[in-house]
Amino acid sequence: MYSVEVTNKGGSIFNIKSKDCEFAADTNGAGMTPPDILLAGLGSCIGVYVRKYAEGAKLDIGGFTVNVSADLDKEKPVCFRNIKVAVDLGGALLDERRKVSMLEFIKNCPVHNTLKNNPSVSFELT
Repeated sequence: MYSVEVTNKGGSIFNIKSKDCEFAADTNGAGMTPPDILLAGLGSCIGVYVRKYAEGAKLDIGGFTVNVSADLDKEKPVCFRNIKVAVDLGGALLDERRKVSMLEFIKNCPVHNTLKNNPSVSFELT
């Protein structure tokens, strides 16, 4: 099971812990905001799947960059309506068949699958 703990001790800073990792979110925009973290989760998950595809297909793609962008729609409900993902393979050349195959593969990362399948979210106050 995946789990994170988010703690706020007042103000705009939220401490986030997962496993042995800890970082902060800042709702005032001085650091990563919660929407930034959501996009980072998607981008890093896609990055894992790019690497898995390249290794499985024995492609030497070297380094690459995943850019994820979205505008927060202010109309209710406030949310991202469109998210754009661009993968820069750093000059690695893939034929059209490999590009199509890689795109289909990376669209199956768990974070993307979660976003497109509208998971139920339950809330509890204790």
